[in-house]
Amino acid sequence: MRADQLSWSETTGWRAANGSTDKAHLVLYFAARQALACGARYHELRAKFPDANILGCSTGGQIHNDDVTDHEIAAVALSFDATKMRLACEAVSGPVQSRSCGEAIGRALAGEDLAGIFVLSDGLNVNGSELVAGITDIVGQSVPLTGGLAGDGAQFQETLVGGNCAPRSHAVAAVGFYGPAVRIGHGSAGGWDQFGPRRRITRSLGNILFELDGEPALDLYERYLGEEEAKGLPGTALLFPLRIYDPKLPDHDLVRTVLAVDRTARSLTFAGDVTEGWVAQLMRGNFDRLAVGAGEAARQASAGIGKCGTSGGIAILVSCIGRRLLMGQQATEEVEAVGAEFGSCIPRLGFYSYGEISPHSVSGICQLHNQTMTVTAITESVG
Repeated sequence: MRADQLSWSETTGWRAANGSTDKAHLVLYFAARQALACGARYHELRAKFPDANILGCSTGGQIHNDDVTDHEIAAVALSFDATKMRLACEAVSGPVQSRSCGEAIGRALAGEDLAGIFVLSDGLNVNGSELVAGITDIVGQSVPLTGGLAGDGAQFQETLVGGNCAPRSHAVAAVGFYGPAVRIGHGSAGGWDQFGPRRRITRSLGNILFELDGEPALDLYERYLGEEEAKGLPGTALLFPLRIYDPKLPDHDLVRTVLAVDRTARSLTFAGDVTEGWVAQLMRGNFDRLAVGAGEAARQASAGIGKCGTSGGIAILVSCIGRRLLMGQQATEEVEAVGAEFGSCIPRLGFYSYGEISPHSVSGICQLHNQTMTVTAITESVG
């Protein structure tokens, strides 16, 4: 397996890190929405790699090895020795179609030798929990499913996804990897601190939270944020995610990030389900612990590929936009923590998202996460 990194900027156009223009089987790319909206960058990649599957999305920032950037497109061209791939892309009109969209993706990619799936989804018009459930209902929980929800910085206006086409809104695209040669490792970890009382989710519908302990959910967030910060919702809520868990399984907790607010209904819309009857608790960030969490995610992913990782591959990092907004310029610390685990033999590419998809570190069940660093390591074992 070979990974050739590329980048694009307005001043230089496309640049290859090692000058290679070899044939690729899969090209991944991540960029700000404004850089992708015209479609020109996709068509340039298509001209460079006419036979490749090309998959990418808009972001809240791009990760390129140890760097985090807003102004460049980060991309990688992957060539495999013995792994086959298939790409599926579906339109989704809104959150209520999320599960059926996932089922369609699952049916398109299902196969006896399916070894793993990497998925990118619209970040504003999809219920990530239902999307994941739809895919795994078809392919099963034994197939690792990783990826993330596209971002739009802290603007929350529109997110774009492209699968063998120019990026567009209301789209979900995924690539399936097939055969015994491919090795896929995955890891996901947080690093947020809990604070305040635990509260019962007393009224919710899918990914919309109406009440906590019988109180309007938006009232709670506004009280913790204060009058000035509350004006910046939903963006300011990224700094205060919500930990949720089934009271019967407290170790299987998930973190949820606010995507939208309804000031009339006093409700909050999250990237994934907030299940009625579960327990919720507010969280806040700690710089050191966030970086430690990123390193832990990398260790989990590295363990999944074992010694194969010494012969090349790619590490795909999907971190939550809330982590970046909190850490600011120190966001590079979590990226460097991942790099410290993999060393220089495996390049790293990724983006800041509105939600991360990975098997849960405790239960092993593929789920949507928020406010985590999720790492997918892909390599091959041939011979």
